[in-house]
Amino acid sequence: MKQTCRHCGRELTRPFLDLGYAPPSNAYLAPEDLSAPELTYPLRLMVCDGCFLVQTQDYTDAGSLFDKDYAYFSSTSKSWLAHAATYCRDITGRLDLDGDSFVVEVAANDGYLLKNFVAAAIPCLGIEPTASTAAAAEALGVPVMREFFGAALAEELAASGKQADLIIGNNVYAHVPDINDFTHGLARLLKPAGVVTLEFPHLMRLVEYCQFDTVYHEHFSYLALGTVSRIFAAAGLRVFDVEELPTHGGSLRVHGCLEDGPHAQTGAVDKLLAEERRRGMETPEFYRSFQPRAEQVKNEFLAFLLQARKDGRSVAGYGAAAKGNTLLNFAGVGPDLLPFVCDGAPAKQGKFLPGSHIPVLPPEVLRDRRPDYLVILPWNIADEITKQNADLAAAGTRFVTFVPDVRVIDGAP
Repeated sequence: MKQTCRHCGRELTRPFLDLGYAPPSNAYLAPEDLSAPELTYPLRLMVCDGCFLVQTQDYTDAGSLFDKDYAYFSSTSKSWLAHAATYCRDITGRLDLDGDSFVVEVAANDGYLLKNFVAAAIPCLGIEPTASTAAAAEALGVPVMREFFGAALAEELAASGKQADLIIGNNVYAHVPDINDFTHGLARLLKPAGVVTLEFPHLMRLVEYCQFDTVYHEHFSYLALGTVSRIFAAAGLRVFDVEELPTHGGSLRVHGCLEDGPHAQTGAVDKLLAEERRRGMETPEFYRSFQPRAEQVKNEFLAFLLQARKDGRSVAGYGAAAKGNTLLNFAGVGPDLLPFVCDGAPAKQGKFLPGSHIPVLPPEVLRDRRPDYLVILPWNIADEITKQNADLAAAGTRFVTFVPDVRVIDGAP
């Protein structure tokens, strides 16, 4: 199957990662779904030899991935709520936002972030296509448009006088299939002196720490600063600042404005672009060794689970996260090796993980079952999870993560 680059249109010929076949990572199953056929799609990444955008091969559309039953609620993580609150406070001061400003968040999810602007009486609007999370945001007093964002919607909003002083996109830029249309929409929606901030996992860190489990169908693109700068420039935007964040195993927050906007470029942009070039991110060699590293993690994961069963040790999982589903399906793990996974999100409890069909239970069951090992699938919030379950650690449960390699945490944190 031939595919062209989503940004520059060049034919893609260079493979980066092949994780086999998997269902969409957030397509959780109800009990009655278990007897029905389950759709799976190839999960493969290619890298463009022209602009070096890493991207999934096209098999699914956004509408089928982000439907009314989409089960990811940002507010489940306390550390993510704190991250959002800190950002809102800092950006409000940096841009002097007040009651005369207008803030738009694209992919507002359940209102986890915009509720801070509502509390500060700063006018805002969330754009969120999934009904379940949009309803949760509206319950918090966040105005929501239930739409997918793109150039057409931006034109509609701008024509009605709703251009933004600030546009926020946290962990959405990688999720859009037409990244050029989305970026042109950002440019159209900005006021002349407006600012857009986008957060996304940094491809440089994904490769450095072998974070292959952050690959799933909902992530259409895997981004570096150099590539994002080119995509911005093609849409009449420019990156004027960048921050490196610890979230999701290493993310970037880029600050952008219109090409002729008043914001001066900081030294952080050139510094990080130079670091990406130094590591060879715009050469084919950078991408060649990733597949065997991912397979090594998979093999260590399977070896651990098989040895635990041989030794008569009980194992449970924590966090019904998309990254966990990628790992489980790549490794072919089912309930025989991992009997259940706990998750604090009520929308996931009582359902089954896609592909593996492992049941999702509330965290309270851990107090009764007290497993010997608790596999933390969302390793990016492992510290938060270990603190929440300190009583299990004190009773002897050992916590384990597998990315970038096996790490066993002994004792109460």
